[in-house]
Amino acid sequence: MFNSKLMKKLSNCFGPSGREKLIREMIMDEIKNYADEITIDPLGNLIARKKGTGKKILFSAHMDQIGLIITHVDEKGFLRFANVGGLNAKELLGLRMVFDNGLEGVICQEELKDKEKITMGKLFLDVASTDKEFISKNFRVGDMCVFKTEYYETEGCVICKAADDRIGCYILIEALKNHPQTDNDVYYVFSVQEEVGCRGAKTAGYSIDPDLAIALDVTATGDTPDGIKMEVKLGGGAAIKLMDKSMITHTEVKDLLTYLAEKNNIKYQYEILEFGGTDAGPIHTSREGVPSGVISIPTRNLHTSGEIFNKFDVEECIKLV
Repeated sequence: MFNSKLMKKLSNCFGPSGREKLIREMIMDEIKNYADEITIDPLGNLIARKKGTGKKILFSAHMDQIGLIITHVDEKGFLRFANVGGLNAKELLGLRMVFDNGLEGVICQEELKDKEKITMGKLFLDVASTDKEFISKNFRVGDMCVFKTEYYETEGCVICKAADDRIGCYILIEALKNHPQTDNDVYYVFSVQEEVGCRGAKTAGYSIDPDLAIALDVTATGDTPDGIKMEVKLGGGAAIKLMDKSMITHTEVKDLLTYLAEKNNIKYQYEILEFGGTDAGPIHTSREGVPSGVISIPTRNLHTSGEIFNKFDVEECIKLV
């Protein structure tokens, strides 16, 4: 059964790239009674291990979310910013943002004759205050903020921020809680800084040196009006990735995931993404190379304040893990 309370906590927890402390602590508290060993590596990855004497298996989902970083505070108290992760300036206007201290602001734009020429440099954050002392005390260059979005759930789907990749974290947490009897040495990695270059996965893959790696992450869908042309859809089950910009799935890994899905009556679909990448990208080229794959969660409106995924697909992904 879908754990709405856990998913809401994960979605709402502050944790942009490089600032994963709060979400790491939240996940650690959730999994502390289920792992044989929990470590935090020097870059900040949270690694939970279920010890075994067999093959080393690495599962990875990234904790970080996209956001903004303050680059300048002007004399009137307006905040300029840069993006942390992939964001489209045209989709940001009017959105509310929240900082880790709970303070908020709204994204506004300079006066433009041509609205199609909106860039990050033409946007600013209005924190709804004219008190210079308040602003200088609470907002500084380097502070980060994320989308302020209410979590919403229907019978079949969820609309929330940071489904990328808190839904992957959710799947790994649930999989760890229901870890099967196995001789394999299994590592559940909750990685950092994926949105700015899969940096945490690179170090985790190197240090663990697994025999097999599987990333859990969201993927786009082709089921919306005039959407991109791809086979993936909400409600179609777990998406087994065949290729994206960062990797081509190892043939034996693809065959293994397909076999397991069919053997256990897990609904699945194949996915080819012509852009983007996941933690499996740097892991599969680590050391001498690691056979790797990705179990993807079909998600609409990627990298926006209202990402949508299907709860049935999530349950199928958990079964496949």
